[in-house]
Amino acid sequence: MEIHEIKDWLNEKQTKLDEFKNLVNLKALKAEIEMIEAKTYDTDFWDDHVKAQKVISQLKTKKNTFDAIVELEDQLENIALSIELLELNETVETLESDMKRVDKHIESVEVKLLLSEEYDTFNATLEIHPGAGGTESQDWAEMLFRMYKRYAETQGFKIETNDYQAGTEAGIKSVTFTLTGDFAFGLLKAEAGVHRLVRISPFDASGRRHTSFASVNVIPEIDDTIHIEVDEKDLKIDTYRSSGAGGQSVNTTDSAVRMTHLPTKLTVTCQNERSQIKNREKALQILKGKLYQLEMQKKQDAIGAMRNTASSNAFGSQIRSYVMHPYSMVKDHRTDVETGNVGKVLDGDLEPFISAYLKQTMKEETA
Repeated sequence: MEIHEIKDWLNEKQTKLDEFKNLVNLKALKAEIEMIEAKTYDTDFWDDHVKAQKVISQLKTKKNTFDAIVELEDQLENIALSIELLELNETVETLESDMKRVDKHIESVEVKLLLSEEYDTFNATLEIHPGAGGTESQDWAEMLFRMYKRYAETQGFKIETNDYQAGTEAGIKSVTFTLTGDFAFGLLKAEAGVHRLVRISPFDASGRRHTSFASVNVIPEIDDTIHIEVDEKDLKIDTYRSSGAGGQSVNTTDSAVRMTHLPTKLTVTCQNERSQIKNREKALQILKGKLYQLEMQKKQDAIGAMRNTASSNAFGSQIRSYVMHPYSMVKDHRTDVETGNVGKVLDGDLEPFISAYLKQTMKEETA
């Protein structure tokens, strides 16, 4: 890469930084952060715990945005200085890794700025269910489970499995798990829908090609700042013995909970905790998230109807295909983003798909 190409690259990234600054007034944001921080020192700040937690969450989000843009500004200044030094000795190799880091950082900042909805900051609970096809689809569901666990690791999210139903021969019949971390729901909401796999089946002795489906549902884990009222008489609660690995770790009490909301027929199963009370509390939390999600979907459908367009986030739609035979390709049918490296995607590299989805959704909302 020539020095003039690096200068062109720097000008392009500086333009992107200016776009971010136009969206976020750093001086005003800093003043707002200082004002909120001052409130947290008030002696009565924690008297209302729910309100205090909401303020702390808002403060953290604002500080993350401010710090990310300031860090990008510093990175570009360092590269500008490095270019001056490079012009003295005509070598550019030492800058390439810094440029890659800046590109990745810009993408991260851009995605975070797109996550402007209140619920985007929530944790995310994911449900994966295999489609028809027995062992094939159950194995595919487990591959998706692994993919999201790997993605969570790259994002620094904490993973908690709430319910896991193993397949008869391989894979899983269903799994529910929660990812805890900044903007978990805002990022993972891009994954809601049906995922399709095409491959040579490892379970077919004839080596034939099979197509498998699995659905992914992404539920916001709402906190105490969002009030969802659930009437006890609207709940049907069943308890049963948790399934486990066996041996000393098996739970011999009826601690697992299946909770059904009768008016909507929404169902949640939780068996991760050894206490029935804790499983019930977790199931109710997930159920409230589902009810909140249902209201969100109704609002999106109403907006779509007013625009005479279908909602791009329709749960149950086929959103992505993963083809391993006769060629290698992962393609998102909503954004047309695709890659030939299927293995990399299944190892958790979902950023290009999530970023493209968020950008497209923003364009649709502002159209």
